[in-house]
Amino acid sequence: MSDEYVIETRALSRRFGNLVAVDEVDLTVRGGEVFGFLGPNGAGKSTLIRMLVGLLRPSSGEARVLGRTLPREAERLRSAVGYMTQSFSLYQDLTVEENLEFAAEIFGLDGAARRERVAELLAEYELGEQCRQRPATLSGGLKQRLALAVATVHRPSLLVLDEPTAGVDPDRRRDFWEKIFELAADGTTVLVSTHYMDEAVRCHRVAMLIRGRPVAIGEPADLVQALVGRIIEVDAERVERAIPTLRALPYVRSVTQLGSRAHVLIDREARPAAELSAEFDDTLRAAGVEGTASRPAEPTLEDVFVALGLGESLAEGAQ
Repeated sequence: MSDEYVIETRALSRRFGNLVAVDEVDLTVRGGEVFGFLGPNGAGKSTLIRMLVGLLRPSSGEARVLGRTLPREAERLRSAVGYMTQSFSLYQDLTVEENLEFAAEIFGLDGAARRERVAELLAEYELGEQCRQRPATLSGGLKQRLALAVATVHRPSLLVLDEPTAGVDPDRRRDFWEKIFELAADGTTVLVSTHYMDEAVRCHRVAMLIRGRPVAIGEPADLVQALVGRIIEVDAERVERAIPTLRALPYVRSVTQLGSRAHVLIDREARPAAELSAEFDDTLRAAGVEGTASRPAEPTLEDVFVALGLGESLAEGAQ
């Protein structure tokens, strides 16, 4: 395997009896990247992450992470990894400060170095006022901030975040992501699993997983580019009445209602969206749907995921 990457896998798989949770994953991640795993529950995101940090033994395949070959060197890897689980898992009977002190001690910091690092994190994550509180008394955003501080107490080379912002309000999520990019700018490689499209868009690169296999890997903007010219937005007085008619059209792959609009993915072999928009309006008016206005629209990462879920492959060069 190449020394160019901090993470590299070949045909990495994990089976639980007859269930294939992760299916022959080939993956490379460079140092300082924020790399996202996007997929629905059960797609294999957490299982893949647990293999990459040495917590779960692969059924087959190879993995090399931070120069360590897995699973043989899993123990050597763990001291270089920060891992934030999707459920809040810190010690509820310890205060905020005591949780940080305990984590620092576990990772070998002692004496003045431990006290200095804890004070630094309390200031950096704005937890000084809460230092004597127990985690159960914190808001969701503060809990996530504490969990991130604990995960980075030993300045890990690799930070793994497993659905880190579930249940956190948008403002706190934005603050959380600012911290992630600060860490990446300092050279930390970050793996993030998520099912939020707006978070996946923030990643330098993203792997979309369906049934344990990456169906697309690339920069979000490049993945979206593969669907340019295939999205039509439809406004109508009663858009819900337009949706059955749209879904019945032979060149329509998917229709999603977004408020008062319908978001339509057309077939790759269909005429361009610019040509079909007027045809949409004619068809809907003939079906008795009033006030229609159809126009080409920019695709989103969600559109890409929908297309891949329908069994499409992206255009050459997009993966």
